[in-house]
Amino acid sequence: MRIVVCLKQVIDPLTPASSLVLDKQEKKITVGASAPPVINGFDEQALEAALRLRETDKELEIVCIAAGERFNNDVMKRSLAVGADQLILVQDPSLATWNPYPIAAALGAVIQQIGGADLILCGRQGSDWDNAVTPCILADLLEVPMLTLAKSVHLEGGKVRIERVLANGSMTMTAELPTLITVTSELGALRMPTVAARLATARKQPRVLTLSELAGLGTQSCAPEVVDLAMPAMGRSCTFIEAASGQDAGARLAETLLAAGALHLHRES
Repeated sequence: MRIVVCLKQVIDPLTPASSLVLDKQEKKITVGASAPPVINGFDEQALEAALRLRETDKELEIVCIAAGERFNNDVMKRSLAVGADQLILVQDPSLATWNPYPIAAALGAVIQQIGGADLILCGRQGSDWDNAVTPCILADLLEVPMLTLAKSVHLEGGKVRIERVLANGSMTMTAELPTLITVTSELGALRMPTVAARLATARKQPRVLTLSELAGLGTQSCAPEVVDLAMPAMGRSCTFIEAASGQDAGARLAETLLAAGALHLHRES
């Protein structure tokens, strides 16, 4: 049985805003070499789900796939260090995009090229654009059912069972294989690789493909457009309340908050 885990290289969410560079013309955000990228956190949790499944079935094959403009091999090879059997990277300048369709198309073409997958695991969303759309498009392209927001994944014969996170609890869902599942943070963090695994991984290299080496990419019928991109407006203001007594200061503070819309009076009928 083969499990495919879809990964994405992203800007580290902990990167200080001062290190981010907004390119208005290209409509993208970049960082300097001092802030290395990371594997999307939700995707790491999807990989952890795959590793837990293999603990109960040693014959499971885990293949990690990523599509993007370029990759930091040391970052992406962490998937091999924790136990993935293969790492396939699709590199192409056109994949430096927020648009989920070409990313999903590339991932789907690789899955078809390697002979398909019994189970496809993705993070619930990317920490860069937060679209949460790529897994949906991928499931549609591969014509497989999709289960979302899994905090646990179990294989039962030819089916998969998940515990799905809800706002006020959880629900159990099942589907026939092959199936695509998105994993959420409640599943838990990706395990740390051992020192021996890190050393062994240093000698391994990912399989690198270009879009020209993939078949069946298809065409995109509708390409949405980013009209504008801007950093969140950051600003602070401070008002000092001066009064002769604490009672007067409290009253003036309430008046100031009411005027700013930060405080609302509640009148009982």
